[in-house]
Amino acid sequence: MNPVPRVAFFTDSFQEVNGVAHTSRHFEAFARRRQLPFLTVHAGSVDSFTSDRNLATLQLRVSPFSIPLETDMKFDLRFYRHSQTVLRRVREFGANLIHVTGPSHIGILGAITAHKLGIPIVASWHTNIHEYGARRLKGILRWLPDSVTNSLAAAAEQDVLLNVLIRYYRLARVILAPNPELVEMLRMRTGRPAFLMGRGIDTELFTPAKRRAPDHPLTIGYVGRLSTEKSVRVLRDVEQALFNSGAPPFRILIVGEGRERRWLTEHLRHAEFTGVLKGEVLARAYADMDIFAFPSQTDTFGNVVQEAMASGVPSVVTSEGGPRHVTIPGITGLAASGVSDFSAAVVRLATDPEMRQRLSLQCRAVALTRTWDDVFGDVYAAYAHCLAAAPAPQSTDTTFITSPLGGANRRL
Repeated sequence: MNPVPRVAFFTDSFQEVNGVAHTSRHFEAFARRRQLPFLTVHAGSVDSFTSDRNLATLQLRVSPFSIPLETDMKFDLRFYRHSQTVLRRVREFGANLIHVTGPSHIGILGAITAHKLGIPIVASWHTNIHEYGARRLKGILRWLPDSVTNSLAAAAEQDVLLNVLIRYYRLARVILAPNPELVEMLRMRTGRPAFLMGRGIDTELFTPAKRRAPDHPLTIGYVGRLSTEKSVRVLRDVEQALFNSGAPPFRILIVGEGRERRWLTEHLRHAEFTGVLKGEVLARAYADMDIFAFPSQTDTFGNVVQEAMASGVPSVVTSEGGPRHVTIPGITGLAASGVSDFSAAVVRLATDPEMRQRLSLQCRAVALTRTWDDVFGDVYAAYAHCLAAAPAPQSTDTTFITSPLGGANRRL
């Protein structure tokens, strides 16, 4: 039997409110429960190091010289200053594998550390950065004709951003991704073994039992960052379609923060904004929803869709992106292509209480089958594959390692 790997886990996010941070915290908790040797490396407001038997955490302070990417996300241009500290801690820990979650300042430093120590990298894909970047570019160039904007955004997405990401992921011996399409794309584009890394759900925290007395109208909910790449402006079309359909009185409950909040406030008539919610307060907000509307086409998975599912709330998602792999059409929700179809699907659920009730019961039953332990068991199977495999061919592009700025696993 192979020994349990000593893993140094370099995560883009840990304390923030997003899918990567959520997954990372659950991963550390899994390692703690199983008493696995696990070193978490993440950014924070101060430098700190803690160690408790097999579990250790290294937090590295982000400098003021950082580029803001989102309300709680930055890229630290001076993060390489931590390189000697990281090298020492990883060497003292005795890591024989480094897992990075993306090409952030943390991920790049993780790749550099692995290169210096001569240990293999496992890289997990969590965010479609190339799609996010293209949508941000379209917003910046909104003053140009649509044909020009669309052409420039498409070129930036496929010819620049995606190619840079592929070069980074070629540094890994094994790659993990959250949905089957990404698994196949990364396997083909990088030439590396690629495995599925899904997401679990806390069915004790998120449950229909936390639904309060129905003292509010029909509630269509959204949870997530309020940003361009989440396509949140579609909620205005949803509201108008509900008005036109003669749907019962309703409200749109929006949980989250971001740059699009101002636009939504100005264009939605029946919206309530809660800001960011966590823990029990978030769980109660989910349970009070009747329909979960998630119009994002760029999410690679959609943790929020599973949280709604566990709360007994059927979802409407798009037919593009990761959330459609979470939702089972006709069983736990509906998938729609295009804005008009998305709005029509919300109206369909809003005007059919029997269908909502049937899907609600099925949501809960499906959610109970998706556990974090199964997810991370699969990850450790991928680690075993990584350590047993011959070293992957070296990428001919070493930009990322020469410059600080540069269960049974389901393989598809």
